[in-house]
Amino acid sequence: MFREIMRYKQALSDEQCIEILKQTKRGVLSVYGTEGYPYGLPIDHWYCEENGKLYFHCGKAGHKLDALCKDPRVCYTVYGDGETVEGQWALYFRSVIVFGEIAFVEDEERIADICRQLSYKFTADENYIEKEIAGHLTATLVLELTPHHISGKRVQES
Repeated sequence: MFREIMRYKQALSDEQCIEILKQTKRGVLSVYGTEGYPYGLPIDHWYCEENGKLYFHCGKAGHKLDALCKDPRVCYTVYGDGETVEGQWALYFRSVIVFGEIAFVEDEERIADICRQLSYKFTADENYIEKEIAGHLTATLVLELTPHHISGKRVQES
């Protein structure tokens, strides 16, 4: 069902893909848009090592949710900042693409815990995190992405 990487020599291992998902803070979530157009949006994520799933937080209404209600299949893409090789101008970067299916997390306790984990990627200020969760929890929905296929590669920008 999922295509193999054509430039297989540039492919990243499963472990490298997971490490990139853990380290990066955000990517682009692409859904089947409600009007027939693809819809991609930048969004923060948290990768849970315990179950291998990705989590996102959002409001309880909007284009993204309307699209997910019609079709929960998504593509999520992340990539690093890149690096240069001494003596070369080109940028090398690693990217990961995750194909999978989204489910809605509706349990408030679980939403609070996932939002807490997501927040730790940006700040260690627990007072700030708890204040934000207390103030926004009832208006927050969490999306759980179960990966069906993950691939990654190292690319040279040219």
